[in-house]
Amino acid sequence: MQADYVIIGAGSAGCAMAYRLAEAGKSVLVIEHGGSDAGPFIQMPGALSYPMNMKRYDWGYRSAPEPHLGGREMACPRGRVIGGSSSINGMVYVRGHARDFDQWRDEGAEGWGYCDVLPYFRRMENWHSGGHGGDPAWRGKDGPLHVTRGTMENPLVRAFVEAGGQAGYELTEDYNGAQQEGFGPFEMTVWKGRRWSAANAYLRPALKHKNCNLLRGLVTRVVIEDGRAVAVEARVKGKREIIRARVEVIIAASAINSPKLLMLSGVGPGAHLSEHGIDVVADRPGVGRNLQDHLELYVQMAASQPVSLYKYWNLLGKAYVGARWLMGLNGPGASNQFESCAFIRSRKGVEYPDIQFHFLPIAVRYDGKVAADGHGFQAHVGPMRSASRGAVTLRSADPEEAPDIRFNYMAEESDWTDFRQCIRLTREIFQQEAFRPYVKHEIQPGADVQSDADLDDFIRDHAESAYHPCGTCKMGRREDPEAVVDAQGRVIGVEALRVADSSIFPSITNGNINAPSILVGEKIADHVLGREPLAPENAEAWISPRWREAQR
Repeated sequence: MQADYVIIGAGSAGCAMAYRLAEAGKSVLVIEHGGSDAGPFIQMPGALSYPMNMKRYDWGYRSAPEPHLGGREMACPRGRVIGGSSSINGMVYVRGHARDFDQWRDEGAEGWGYCDVLPYFRRMENWHSGGHGGDPAWRGKDGPLHVTRGTMENPLVRAFVEAGGQAGYELTEDYNGAQQEGFGPFEMTVWKGRRWSAANAYLRPALKHKNCNLLRGLVTRVVIEDGRAVAVEARVKGKREIIRARVEVIIAASAINSPKLLMLSGVGPGAHLSEHGIDVVADRPGVGRNLQDHLELYVQMAASQPVSLYKYWNLLGKAYVGARWLMGLNGPGASNQFESCAFIRSRKGVEYPDIQFHFLPIAVRYDGKVAADGHGFQAHVGPMRSASRGAVTLRSADPEEAPDIRFNYMAEESDWTDFRQCIRLTREIFQQEAFRPYVKHEIQPGADVQSDADLDDFIRDHAESAYHPCGTCKMGRREDPEAVVDAQGRVIGVEALRVADSSIFPSITNGNINAPSILVGEKIADHVLGREPLAPENAEAWISPRWREAQR
């Protein structure tokens, strides 16, 4: 088995890469450990809590005990299925703020400033406003990835946006356009009632080309000879196979599995590899380091009226939702139910938003457990730019063994200050006039949780990952000892080997990271093909003129 390009991982970036390379006539073989994404648990947007909690679709990773969160082991779901995590995520579509990408450029990722990446966001998008406003001048119309908006029929969804305006915040019709800051409609990767994952958008069209194939197997290492990646070793149907790459090997296996695979292949911190008996091919201390994520909390309110989605949270209700979706791909099951959101600044002197809200018209956890109070609603809230950093390391040289994942959440004092502010600002929003007809009482943290110490205890016990791990194969300048890949995704110290997924983010972007992960696959595909990057666009994003003097 061989191909011009062997791509490891059929996730968000890997699928985009396969599509663009196959489209260009290159021979492509994609290797994915997971199986099919067929069936309602993945394809029905409203069933999003199921696939990320199913061993069939998830690697099932958990962090080591987190020392600043009471020793809790945190869930770290990663998609083990075609489409990768885009097949098990919440389908929320956020490009990130313009300043995020300018920071990437300034950190050494030359050619990744906002003016450079905006044309790629346009290329990948097929954007539909759904009659809820938006900024078509900033959006793509012809790309493979459908981006839509919910109906916003639920009064709670609309109340969240109204409350933001009443509290003095900006309103924005398109946080993915010129102005991220403010309250407005949320966007999702859903099309005609179905999850529009990277598998649906990119991989299936790619596989229609005779030059693109998909192989199910577990890649155990990249074969590197004389400093050049020439093949991958994989376990396929219980047998060891060597799959040759005539031109390049591309690792697109996630922020957890990509550094693991590099280390198993001899690329990583030399002393750590030697501890596990792995021959060092390239001593790159940054492999596995710089691990970042978003933490969030649910501020939950009990509703005084039966207007939430709780009415469907019983056997008959779920049957109704499922039947409507199966028969017509419509109804509540056709939306991820994240239909309004906000990006705000935590305090004056912060230049651009550092807090994100996901609003949900039900009080429920990601594992599907609803609040005992019945009807309710919640805002997922958390800081976007934590200073804490973690690491992914090997437990052993056994490719079957999960890596050691240590996020080191809440290691910095600023994390605690920012999280307390998140809770207090959320409470203020729920106290606005727009919510007065619907608020009964606060479920959590609870009205008695007010002091810094009490809020810290609540954060320590209840903060959860937003499932946005990134940064573990940092993109940067070749002379940067912490950089793992250069600005074209090429692994420093090894020829014909690239990484293309969220692991190469120098720093985490504002909001959910699926869109920038797909962007990575799109842009690096052009580098692989030796094409001139798309022409930069000098579009200037909106920054509050009052950011130095005021929080809103």
